[in-house]
Amino acid sequence: MRTKLLHDTEEDIALAAALLQKGEIVAFPTETVYGLGADARQEDAVHAIFAAKGRPADNPLIVHIASADMLPEIAADVPEIAWKLAQVFFPGPLTMVLPKRPDIPYVTSGGLDTVGIRMPSHPTANALLKAAGCPVAAPSANRSGRPSPTTAAHVMADMDGRIAAVLDGGACEGGVESTVICFDDPETIHILRPGLVSAEMLAPYAGKVYVDRAVYSQLSPEAKVASPGMKYRHYAPHAKILPVDAPDFASFSAWVTTHAQTGDYVLLFDSDPVIENIPTMRYGDDGRTQAHLLFRRFRELDEAGAHTVYVRMPEQTGTSLSVYNRLMRAAGFEVITL
Repeated sequence: MRTKLLHDTEEDIALAAALLQKGEIVAFPTETVYGLGADARQEDAVHAIFAAKGRPADNPLIVHIASADMLPEIAADVPEIAWKLAQVFFPGPLTMVLPKRPDIPYVTSGGLDTVGIRMPSHPTANALLKAAGCPVAAPSANRSGRPSPTTAAHVMADMDGRIAAVLDGGACEGGVESTVICFDDPETIHILRPGLVSAEMLAPYAGKVYVDRAVYSQLSPEAKVASPGMKYRHYAPHAKILPVDAPDFASFSAWVTTHAQTGDYVLLFDSDPVIENIPTMRYGDDGRTQAHLLFRRFRELDEAGAHTVYVRMPEQTGTSLSVYNRLMRAAGFEVITL
């Protein structure tokens, strides 16, 4: 299969929409990362997503919609709190897990009776969804387990020859996947996967907001999960990622200087001093910048031939929690604690 590289034009968006309608797979940009899209209601098309990615069948997909009015077309029940959040956070990087309608295939939901739904804010994604006229199931457009792609070039590196087309809409602003939530009751928001919509941002709209334990620790292979990014090792480059939880930069620097070998790198904050004789990349000082740069740096580290990458640990609050979670998954929850 030859993968077409399309551009952010009215003609190419129409071509991408026609491919989706025919049951083909098209990668497209969102404000978070590039997604690997297929018509969510066509079982064969959705199966093809799993095949292209090498994705486990029990890892559910997220359905992307063009407007909040489409929620009842996908979800069997939309509670009041979901409508309230949609008014605030749609379009944007928030996914809500709701009971699915019978016409949403189980392959799309990973065998579950629930399905994640979101409305992306990227103008190219929104134009594509409107032109296609169908809900689009789309995980991140990378080979399973690899860093999520934030440019069309990243997608082509992983998917060239595996899918029909890549729609190039430029670099993604967000850099990490959407926040995924479900509702334990009418007043409780349960965060299954952290993203750029933080717990602090959700708190004014619920009586309680809490974060699932899978954000901080590895689940068992037998566990059933309602969201992508909860169970399997994800987001990992070929290099070994090893976060170092140090009380300060001096401790981090001293430990790394003692343990780093030829071919090892460090991933530092922008404000950190230089560590002599160890190759360095940087990924910002705040959660938004780190989220934007993390997966790009992972791919650059692979291009540089890094062996082990010692990473300065981000905070675990606000949007930084999403960066922490992606690091933990990339590292398989292996951490050096000083």
